[in-house]
Amino acid sequence: MPVPRHRLVIPALCLAALVALGCVAAPQTPSGQPQRPAGTPATPAAERPDTDLDGTDTVEEFQADLEDARALAEEYWKTEFEASGLTFQPVAELIPYERDGEVGCGGQPLTRNNAAYCSAGDFIAYDVRWAFSAFRQIGDAFIFYLLGHEYAHAIQRRLRIQQQFTIEQELQADCMAGAYLGDLVKAKRLRLADGDLEELALGLEAVGDEPGQPWFAEGAHGTAKQRTRAFSNGYSRSLEPCNLS
Repeated sequence: MPVPRHRLVIPALCLAALVALGCVAAPQTPSGQPQRPAGTPATPAAERPDTDLDGTDTVEEFQADLEDARALAEEYWKTEFEASGLTFQPVAELIPYERDGEVGCGGQPLTRNNAAYCSAGDFIAYDVRWAFSAFRQIGDAFIFYLLGHEYAHAIQRRLRIQQQFTIEQELQADCMAGAYLGDLVKAKRLRLADGDLEELALGLEAVGDEPGQPWFAEGAHGTAKQRTRAFSNGYSRSLEPCNLS
């Protein structure tokens, strides 16, 4: 796998861009393929000219980081699976979309300002405009965290991990994303600039559930403190605290 072209650098965080980060519940139904309306263009917005680009964070950099994040996730989890005597199967597709309902998962439309792993079709889909906007405001770390979290859901499916409550599934995915990033940094596959961890922690605080959200509610992801702790545990201690067994 190629060494990433970009270090994992986060400029001053725009926390609002991270607030929307989450996962859409992915129903496991026989309808396994991504659903697109007839005539919907498959070319993502990030591949078309954008006159608003200022050249600071380019389309090419965005695409390169997506490919690097995907390649490193595959490399990381393949190594982990083989160490346990298991066969690894990478996620089938990474699908960009632009509009509500342009991509469906098991008969349910995916919405804008989001990213999701769909177990029904074994793909990760993401709103390309939202992801690119967040990439420009936050930096490379957003893409690696985003892919790491969603890929973790694919790993949960492969390991047949199904928690009772959504929040348990999501906090475990945060832990796994932390392990993925932390282990890559320790292996010198990614480099952190000074202060990046502190800034990433601030971003993670912004993705917590709203105050008063019941922990047992469908779609709950955890409080800011819970999500930050889960990610930090994985980052510092690898997969051991993620309880994958």
